[in-house]
Amino acid sequence: MTKDKFPFSQQEQIFDAIAFVADKHRHHWRKGTSIPYISHLMNVMKILCEEDCSAEIVIAGILHDVVEDTPVTVKEVKERFGEKVARLVVKASEQDKLDDAEARKKDKETPWLERKQKTIEHLNNEPDPDYLLVSAADKLDNMRSIRYDYEKIGDALWSRFNAGKDQIGWYYTEIGKALNRQGNNIGGPLHRISAMLLQELKIVFPQYQ
Repeated sequence: MTKDKFPFSQQEQIFDAIAFVADKHRHHWRKGTSIPYISHLMNVMKILCEEDCSAEIVIAGILHDVVEDTPVTVKEVKERFGEKVARLVVKASEQDKLDDAEARKKDKETPWLERKQKTIEHLNNEPDPDYLLVSAADKLDNMRSIRYDYEKIGDALWSRFNAGKDQIGWYYTEIGKALNRQGNNIGGPLHRISAMLLQELKIVFPQYQ
């Protein structure tokens, strides 16, 4: 794929989104590492670009954590990047998401298992292929990072998370199965990304396959 895939105005929006999250995620790091968090967002962007996704999907991938993890509001995303991008960012966020600090705080206090079960159910029933692409790219990069770190430091890795290895293995495996089922039905980039996700899962969590 070359830059000519995107008209100039969309190229500008993509670079604007990169600059936006670089600022908003300043001082955010990957869990337990000295790696700036923006590296994850750039990896998600790269996966979506490699699969020739639309500019709006790519931008949503770049922005997918900005409402959940920073003071940025859905309204701000919508005004700056458009309604479709804002809708995809909302769907990619764990909270039901409203631009409400109390609602955000309440969601963060919901037990880990309850939040993850809700995410799995959502993916199993989600009809929007554009959102599923953003979610699959996000989970694929997360699993690639988990696999790399697990090969490097072993079981010490799990101390970085709010849950143990068994819970993380269960969660990502169920996510992988949900995305793979959707990918088998929808085909195209989602099928390819979800297949790559399953391969990562087989390496790190073979007992759950």
